[in-house]
Amino acid sequence: MGLEEFRHIAMATRPDLKTAVEAVDKAKTDNRLAISNGSTDPTFSVWWTHNPSFNNPFAHETLGASISIPLRIFDRNQGEKQRTLLDIDLQQRQADAAQAQVFADVDSSYATVESQLHLLSPYKGKYLKLAAETRDTIAFSYQHGGASLLDFLQAQSDYRSVQLGYLNLVGAYLTAAAQMNESVGREVLQ
Repeated sequence: MGLEEFRHIAMATRPDLKTAVEAVDKAKTDNRLAISNGSTDPTFSVWWTHNPSFNNPFAHETLGASISIPLRIFDRNQGEKQRTLLDIDLQQRQADAAQAQVFADVDSSYATVESQLHLLSPYKGKYLKLAAETRDTIAFSYQHGGASLLDFLQAQSDYRSVQLGYLNLVGAYLTAAAQMNESVGREVLQ
């Protein structure tokens, strides 16, 4: 896969990024709550009584209605509204930083995997075959008296050195693949 595909997978699966996005949503919800807590609601009331009034002793039935609208001269919730606006900005910046960190992790891991593959492919395609052919040629010469024991042992040593280098590169590739899987947030390379 390409780098952009790894980035998209990481954006969808990394838990630290999901947490940062959820923190932004929570900050926006807190702001809406502060705004709603700062608003005033009119109060309506209606009443009916069966008792006579003292002003009119013959009126046994009384019906009334009222409306109360509070006037907000001092808004005590103004500081909370401003604090939640600042918290939205802070959480958004932290989410942006988390996204940048995810991209940096993926880019670094991708570059490491690519460099390991570039180092590994010549070993697999060329150097292992060449070392085996050289060892086999020297072994044939040694068996038929054309090479010394020292030449044969040196060819065996060179062959094993090439194999060891190849295995070290395979191990480095597997480590880079594990780092890529960790930076993406799920297993994408095996």
